Amino acid sequence: MKLLLKFNVVLILVFGTGIGIAAYISRNFLERSAREQVLQQARLMIGAASGMRTYTAAQVGPLLEAHQKNIKTFLPQTIPFFAATEVFDYLRSSYPDYAYKEATLNPTNLRDRAVDWEADIIENFRNHPKLQEDSGERAGPDGRSLFLAHPIVVEAGCLQCHSSPETAPPAMVKIYGMNNGFGWKLGDTVGAQIVSVPMSVPLAIADQAFRNLIIYLGGVALLTLILLDLAMIVVVIRPVSRLAATADRISSGDFNAPEIPVKGSDEISDLARSFNRMYLSMVKAIRMLES
Repeated sequence: MKLLLKFNVVLILVFGTGIGIAAYISRNFLERSAREQVLQQARLMIGAASGMRTYTAAQVGPLLEAHQKNIKTFLPQTIPFFAATEVFDYLRSSYPDYAYKEATLNPTNLRDRAVDWEADIIENFRNHPKLQEDSGERAGPDGRSLFLAHPIVVEAGCLQCHSSPETAPPAMVKIYGMNNGFGWKLGDTVGAQIVSVPMSVPLAIADQAFRNLIIYLGGVALLTLILLDLAMIVVVIRPVSRLAATADRISSGDFNAPEIPVKGSDEISDLARSFNRMYLSMVKAIRMLES
């Protein structure tokens, strides 16, 4: 087997082992990074929903209250919960994999009622009042999903509609009835803003990043192998080939072969100098014997 081929086999084994180790280590890192990327996107969405709730409560609601009284019809657009949910429904056209819900234990609109796993999140917030964020994975009928949740705490403005049926807007009670969405108390955690995403989303991001990483590592390894081969040819293969060719001529009885040119002070150069000295000594010895 040629020296360059042996050198390439060794380098391929080394690079292959290195890429394998890097792939094993980076896979978990990329999955964690993709998971955090999705959670950060969910935080931005919850922040946008919270901003819409505040905007609705501070500006839209007061503008519509007078009109609501005149037409004697309840306008859900005055409710921050409704506004945040509707805005997110429009947002889903750009982010179809993300689902948003303002899950509540005792909502006015039954579409907001918390299901079992959402109720567990809300109870966790109720049991830990200082907890401002919760995230994790859950198993569902469509597979595993990732969720991010922020607590919904009752503020003074919420009590206008949710303290008791007697103080709530009559038009609202007429639509939703007197059995749901009442009895809230100031400072209580009654629900949670929850964004859920299928685990296939962060896994797809991690898979794409992993493929790109392997391609880049493979490209760098191939380029490095080519450069090392060129260096091997220039620094080792050519000088050794000249030594071998000269030795072959001498072994055939050709004592007119020129000395090997020597440059530098590395091991190959030292070997060439030693070979030249041996060659000259042998030529002198043979000529002395001939004379």
